[in-house]
Amino acid sequence: MHRLLLPLLAILLLAAGCNSVGCTDNQNSIPLAGFYSMSLGQSIRPDSIAIHGVGAPGDSLLLSPDASSAQVYLPLRSTRTETSFCIRYCQRALDFVELNDTITFAYTSIPFFASEECGAMYHYRITRLTHTSHLIDSVGLSDSLVTNVERETVQIYFRTSEE
Repeated sequence: MHRLLLPLLAILLLAAGCNSVGCTDNQNSIPLAGFYSMSLGQSIRPDSIAIHGVGAPGDSLLLSPDASSAQVYLPLRSTRTETSFCIRYCQRALDFVELNDTITFAYTSIPFFASEECGAMYHYRITRLTHTSHLIDSVGLSDSLVTNVERETVQIYFRTSEE
């Protein structure tokens, strides 16, 4: 009898400790970047680009050249003060390492205690943003504070030719 009660009690305690009623769905602070055409000023879905973290451990492919997306999450590393991302253009006429663009974020990591249910996370204050300008015209930042609120904070403007 006691053998059955102890595992049941442990499961009930674990379930009570994992209550996430007060938590938001998004418990990570990750900048969301949108892609735009500089000439049109409109959102675009570039195809044949790959985005990966520079110096990131393991496989850091964030956007595959097979995907077509208008946005991408660019995760920052809480243990660093700077994170860079490489954009590789995989179209035949543009697939040269010399044309790759790099976006670099300098930031401070701010520990943030959300609640007892949600625990702690990091927010980031972006202090500097730099980029190369091979096919990127400019990069905008709508808010320097990155929190777990899901919203686009980075706008990447590409030089595009319109047909």
